[in-house]
Amino acid sequence: MRIGVFGGTFDPPHLGHLLAATDAAEALALHQVLFVPAATQPLKAGRLAGASPADRRAMVELLVAGDDRFSVEPMELERGGLSFTVDTLRALRERYPAGTADLVLLLGADAAAQFSLWREPGEIRRLAEVVVLRRGEGSAAPEGFRAVPTRRVDISSSEVRERVRAGRDIRGFVTDPVAAYIARAGLYRQGSGHGAC
Repeated sequence: MRIGVFGGTFDPPHLGHLLAATDAAEALALHQVLFVPAATQPLKAGRLAGASPADRRAMVELLVAGDDRFSVEPMELERGGLSFTVDTLRALRERYPAGTADLVLLLGADAAAQFSLWREPGEIRRLAEVVVLRRGEGSAAPEGFRAVPTRRVDISSSEVRERVRAGRDIRGFVTDPVAAYIARAGLYRQGSGHGAC
C-alpha cells in the first residue's frame, strides 16, 4: 500500500489542494492520501491563524468528503504546539510498520525550498519518499527531489481569506460545502485574524 501524506495549514482548504492531491494520487499510484492539518507550522509560528483548529479540520473533512482515497489525519491538531513533520511520520510509521505501507510525503515547491530548515530532514527522507508537486509543466523542483507535475491552479488560501473579507464570492475557489461552512461560521470576515497559506 502507498500512502500520501499532505500537510498544511489549510486555512482554508481550497480546490488547488484537492486537485494537487488528485494529481499526486494518480501519478504516484497512491492508495490513500492523508490530509494533515498543522496545529502551528514552525516556519510560520507567530502568524495568526484565521480559523480555529476545529474549523480547519471540519473544512478539510468537507473538502475530501465523498472520495474514498482521501481522509483527514488530525494527529498534529490533537498533539498541539509546533507541528514537526518528522514527528508525524514517526507516528505514521508506528501505525504502518515498514513493509506494510510506503509513505510518500507530498510537498509544494515553496515547502521544498525550505526543506533544509525543517527538523531532521534526513530522518524525514528515511521515513518517507519526498515528492514535490510542481504547478504546471514549466515549474522546477529543487535539486534532489522527485517532482510530479500537477495542474496549475492559481488559488491561495490567503486570496480566499481576502475575498471573504472583501465580501466577494469564493465559488470556484473552494468547494460549495467549504464555502457554506465559512459563511455559516463567519470565518475570515473583516476584523478577524488571518494566517498564511
